[in-house]
Amino acid sequence: MQNGVPRTLRTAAGWSWRILVVAAALAILIYLVIVFKTIVVALLIALLLAVLLEPVATWLRRVLHFPRTLAALTALLGLIGVVGGLLVLAGRSIVDGFGALADRVGVAFDEAVDWLADGPLAVDEAQINEWIDQIGGQLEANTGSLVSGVVGLTSSATSAITGAVLVVFVLFFFLKEGRRIWHWFVRLAPVVARERIHEAGIRGWMTLGGYTRTQILVAFVDAVGIAAGAAILGVPLALPIGILVFLFSFIPIVGAFISGAVAVVVALVDQGFVTALIMLGIVLLVQQLEGNVLQPWLQGNAVSLHPIAILLAVTAGAGIAGILGALFAVPVVATINTVVLYLYGHDKYPSLATDWHRPGGPPGALFASIEHSYDHIADRDKGAEDEDSDDAGTGDPDGADAGRTGTTPGESR
Repeated sequence: MQNGVPRTLRTAAGWSWRILVVAAALAILIYLVIVFKTIVVALLIALLLAVLLEPVATWLRRVLHFPRTLAALTALLGLIGVVGGLLVLAGRSIVDGFGALADRVGVAFDEAVDWLADGPLAVDEAQINEWIDQIGGQLEANTGSLVSGVVGLTSSATSAITGAVLVVFVLFFFLKEGRRIWHWFVRLAPVVARERIHEAGIRGWMTLGGYTRTQILVAFVDAVGIAAGAAILGVPLALPIGILVFLFSFIPIVGAFISGAVAVVVALVDQGFVTALIMLGIVLLVQQLEGNVLQPWLQGNAVSLHPIAILLAVTAGAGIAGILGALFAVPVVATINTVVLYLYGHDKYPSLATDWHRPGGPPGALFASIEHSYDHIADRDKGAEDEDSDDAGTGDPDGADAGRTGTTPGESR
């Protein structure tokens, strides 16, 4: 006991104010992320895409001897071509199948009304009409909210376009000068910490790449399985359903449920209850294959997170940033986990210590790369000094006076 204060209370107080400081820092960080969410989301998407395209750009440079700029541009244009092709195929499928599906919705609605009236529930037709009138009245009463929602959707579309342009711009420079950008960030740290930060960052990059590539493969298997099942059953919009499943597979836990529900609803509307049950069985079979075989086998040590940690991360991400937060929660937490483990002495990728072709540069080359960047600045400054000297020897009045009197141009003599 010191000054009448028990040791346990002093220890608890010490932990308390430190926790409050950390909580305040996290709150500020979350606030900044929300305020600058367009920039943050664009940077995260660019990082995920850079992890996928960096091997392509590297192969173009090493094997085909593309210049760095051309390699980055080729990889970027290839990605845009693939995404654009998928969107065109999906758009055509939606245009071809949506009209028939819309007609089928009306028929299904009439059948549902008839079933309520003539089926086991024996709902009175007047009651059904009253329900329909109430729904129409609610829509009319909330017209203002609907209009506001449309305006908000337009604003979101504008933000999405801005973000997409930013993603393309940032991704190009990540592919072209990613290592130089990373070394610039490392250079901001104290000299004694640079090597550990650099090595931890490389491990985090490897984790992010492993997660992204594995998740793409799992999402592809999900999409092909469910879309093929829909096509075999003759369910319309099979291709758009597959693309939707592929995209939503990146959202852990809830993504598979939402995309599978869409496939079942389309089957129910178009072909009835029996086909919808078969479609539900296909969705459950594919998801069980993913959850019990693909995820444990393929993910391996790419994430190394407990399911509870994944669930909490997705929940927290969704609460902070909605669907985007749920999308990025797992890769961000997995990367941070790998970095922290390395800083505390546990290296998930020990082979990187001797891998000459690893991302971030060969082992032991960090300080040489940083010194080279300083040399680049020094050469630029030296070039500027040489230009000043040339001016002084070519009859420039200011340069000549400065050379004779030791003053700079513009100073009073």
